[in-house]
Amino acid sequence: MLLCVGGHYTYARVPFFTWIEPYFGFERNHFDRLGHFMQGFVPALIARELFIRLRVVTAGGWRFAIVILICMGISAIYELLEWATALISSEAAESFLGTQGDVWDTQTDMFMALVGATCALLLLSGWQNRQMRQLPSRW
Repeated sequence: MLLCVGGHYTYARVPFFTWIEPYFGFERNHFDRLGHFMQGFVPALIARELFIRLRVVTAGGWRFAIVILICMGISAIYELLEWATALISSEAAESFLGTQGDVWDTQTDMFMALVGATCALLLLSGWQNRQMRQLPSRW
């Protein structure tokens, strides 16, 4: 859903985040930060559940680390795709990249994905475990 909203308005012009800018003293629209947070949050839960169900990684510490690395890999691939798009079409670069003049945009985007993945694992692992225990035994 976030991708659809960002695609409709462009990430730099999502109305809700434009509306709150003056209240928090923001100089840019932070909708893309939320998008990159979710870019780590959602894949973390999916990867964790796959590892548990398929018994790929059974040690909790290793599973945590590998899931984080997977999410960071997804984020890095996305940032490389943004970069490639900017090289191919310089006209679409600013609206697609959404850097809004931030020279640290790529690094901040990846950091937000890291924060999202970490939050998902720390806050929702117990809930996810309970949900999986309620599934039929074939899983």
